[in-house]
Amino acid sequence: MRRFPEPIQHLMAAFARLPGVGPKTALRYVYYVLKQPTADAELMAHALQHLHGHIHICPECFTYTETEICDICKNSSRDHNFLCVVEESRDIATIESTDVYKGCYHVLGGLLNPMDGITAETLHIRELIDRLRSSSTITEVILALPSTIQGETTMLYLAKRLSEFPIKITRLARGLPAGASLEYADDITLGSAICGRQQT
Repeated sequence: MRRFPEPIQHLMAAFARLPGVGPKTALRYVYYVLKQPTADAELMAHALQHLHGHIHICPECFTYTETEICDICKNSSRDHNFLCVVEESRDIATIESTDVYKGCYHVLGGLLNPMDGITAETLHIRELIDRLRSSSTITEVILALPSTIQGETTMLYLAKRLSEFPIKITRLARGLPAGASLEYADDITLGSAICGRQQT
């Protein structure tokens, strides 16, 4: 196996730590960076340093923010009656892109997965409960978590923990995506679509 110069090896190792990036892709990224002008590489390095130096966690919803409190939490025009619980900060951007939901968020920071050491204590579940205890405005918690084993387990756990509060606990509807064919739908998705049918 070819041995690469040490700077290439170091950058390969750094790229390989990214999700979904293996050794070949990491090497491809390194060669791409080498072909770019030095100014572009310096710009990328500066952006990475700037990212960690200026981005921190919002103490209310646990998303990433540049300000002390994130823009959504401090926005008085948002509907503070609704609290949408998501797995990661990136999920907020996905929901916001629909331009439908106007409430607030709470980022768990992952999903329950005891096999990997992710328990209720390692997620922002205690903070969620504290938030509900101290709030007089929240009337509904929306569990916007993925339909995976870990997501379903987390939603069941949260539904049980939050049952002490006089609030509505809902989850995202499941059904057929736009443009999908019935032929390729799995049984669970198709069943959910039938149960959640709407009048036209």
